[in-house]
Amino acid sequence: MTAQTRTASLDRTTSESQISLSLDLDGSGASDVSTGVPFFDHMLTAFARHSLTDLTVRAEGDVHIDVHHTVEDTGILLGQAILEALGDKRGISRYGDALVPLDEALAQAVVDISGRPYLVHSGEPAGFEFHLIGGHFTGSMVRHFFEALTLNARLTVHLKLIEGRDPHHIAEAEFKAFARAFRQAKALDPLVAGVPSTKGAL
Repeated sequence: MTAQTRTASLDRTTSESQISLSLDLDGSGASDVSTGVPFFDHMLTAFARHSLTDLTVRAEGDVHIDVHHTVEDTGILLGQAILEALGDKRGISRYGDALVPLDEALAQAVVDISGRPYLVHSGEPAGFEFHLIGGHFTGSMVRHFFEALTLNARLTVHLKLIEGRDPHHIAEAEFKAFARAFRQAKALDPLVAGVPSTKGAL
């Protein structure tokens, strides 16, 4: 990161996945995503668009075994990139809150760029975690992704499904709600002088 830009480019290689990721927190929402998991690509594209974060992801993983490793490892790297791009967090709004509907589904996300990783995730219907969305992405991957991202970006996130029946709609509403809340939280506020914390650091 430089004083002029809030960007990051990172790579992560394990025996289970190889991922390259770059982002610009002050982008227009442009994305170029290929993870080998089509529904996950759809969710990352939605995150980029609705958070106004430019995002490029190239991932290759052992999806012939399970999509878990690719989804979780991408969440880890995205979280690390967000943390790097935020820098010292001077001038940010810090907090964001969003309610997002998708047909019958309604999700709420509250984001605090706090420096303290914590995820509260609730409201998904029983059995959602077992449902295959698009024939390959299980509902449980939504929580795995947000756990990895929250921990590595050091965010406090409350993510709640208020209503929802269709698994695709549930997952997409949650991703979009997080994106909109994160968009508010990362925004630079001209009224904020320095770091928005009584501690002087986030």
